[in-house]
Amino acid sequence: MAVDDAGFSRIRSFLWPIHRYELFKFVPMLFLFFLVSINYHLLRIFKDPLIITAPHSGAEVIPFLKVWAVLPSAILMTYVFTKLAGHFSREKLFYSVMGFFLLFFFLFTIFLYPYREALYCDHLADFLQGVLPSGFKGLIALIRYWMFSLFYVMAESWSNIILSVLLWGFANAVTSVTEAKRFYALFGIGVNASGMIAGEFGESLVSHMENSTSIPNFLVFFGAKTSWDQTFFLFMGIVILCGLFCILLFRWMNQHIFTDAPSSTTSNFSPPKKPKMSLRETIRYIAKSSYLIHIAILVLAYNLIINLTEVVWKSQMNELYRDPGKYTANMSKITFYTGLLATLGSYFLTGNIIRRLGWRWAALATPVIIGLTGIGFFTFLFLRHFDFASQLIYSFLGASPLMLCVFFGSLQNVMSRSAKYTVFDSTKEMAFIPLSDETKLKGKSAIDGIGSRLGKSGSSLVLQILLMFFSTPIACSPLIFILMIVTISGWIISIKILDRKFSELTEQKEDPLLQKNLSISEETT
Repeated sequence: MAVDDAGFSRIRSFLWPIHRYELFKFVPMLFLFFLVSINYHLLRIFKDPLIITAPHSGAEVIPFLKVWAVLPSAILMTYVFTKLAGHFSREKLFYSVMGFFLLFFFLFTIFLYPYREALYCDHLADFLQGVLPSGFKGLIALIRYWMFSLFYVMAESWSNIILSVLLWGFANAVTSVTEAKRFYALFGIGVNASGMIAGEFGESLVSHMENSTSIPNFLVFFGAKTSWDQTFFLFMGIVILCGLFCILLFRWMNQHIFTDAPSSTTSNFSPPKKPKMSLRETIRYIAKSSYLIHIAILVLAYNLIINLTEVVWKSQMNELYRDPGKYTANMSKITFYTGLLATLGSYFLTGNIIRRLGWRWAALATPVIIGLTGIGFFTFLFLRHFDFASQLIYSFLGASPLMLCVFFGSLQNVMSRSAKYTVFDSTKEMAFIPLSDETKLKGKSAIDGIGSRLGKSGSSLVLQILLMFFSTPIACSPLIFILMIVTISGWIISIKILDRKFSELTEQKEDPLLQKNLSISEETT
């Protein structure tokens, strides 16, 4: 039987390219990714129905949230993270950031949510509703339901701060390029399998609570009055427990696995002993590197496209599912199928594409998938406005145009996010590995912490401007479709340029004779 360069048989290389001596390191890291991602998926399921299905609200609130709430918080959190990283060890940094998030979710569960009706800013929102144009409906909802807006911000920040910056930053610090080519695709299994579990759990829990005739006493004590309240409290209990398990597991790993502090593979998150830079200087530092700029373009392009199309799709889904429980159940289904598809892709495709075809072809998979599925979604969205096409579709498929639009929008979301959780995340994280420790920390913190937010907030700002003229997301869809095509074209060009630079830096990193020239090469690129 043929054997590849890593010493594995072809079958072993395809299914499980992990050496036995690496299991002590690999398995705990995989489980840590799984726990953090469980929370990510649970929070993603709940953050939308909380505010979108509230009275006087809708999908129009999302663009305003991402510009006026999520972006400022991302800048603030990135600034604080950069400061903490310069003073705390890797272990203390993890505990501090994770503890902050868990404390917020605990306080929201036991105080803000139970007393939400007394905390609504109804008077101010009603006044603004009387003086502002209809295009500001989303901004008014953001203010009226400020505690839901705050929850949305923290749920979004879990993805960027905990998963992208903190956890992937830890993985990059303790994993070599050779290990990453085999580990990262399998880490994706932990991330995506958690989506399957979270989705199945969410759908089952919503169904069970809707059919339940009584509310447990301990949930009544926390203020649960409806089946939706019960679902929320149980969801948040799981989030808090998973977070505590993450802290315990990270503690165990640092005591038993990553104990060699002087080693370069177990260094702290803090940068090398160089003059500390402010946030502005950090961004300016990144702007001088074309390598980091092209990584930022990948992140910006993905977030710009996915958020532009997502708002249009969610406006249709909110029209179909007015009840928060049904909305949550549908989001749980989408999360399950996303996790299922992404898990299969991580296990059978991602690692093998990277190892056999190279970084470039793996990176190109995401924009191609998003482009093709996006075209399919917008096609059915546009056909909904033509009576003849709608009647023809109903005749052949036996479903209303709105239901079909939501279905194909859900399909587009599942395919796009599956690509993101597999080939996109793996190739993006690999692109950071050949860089110096300082560039990894500064660059990754700014790109993941702020760059992704700029993509989401930039798309939201575009939507806000369009809503001023067209009032509804559906009326903006033709322009959004054109912007999607233009952005994907620029994305593909950046991948081609970054592939060449990645190959050059990887060769320098792995060749001991070129180590001294690495820092010079990074500055010139």
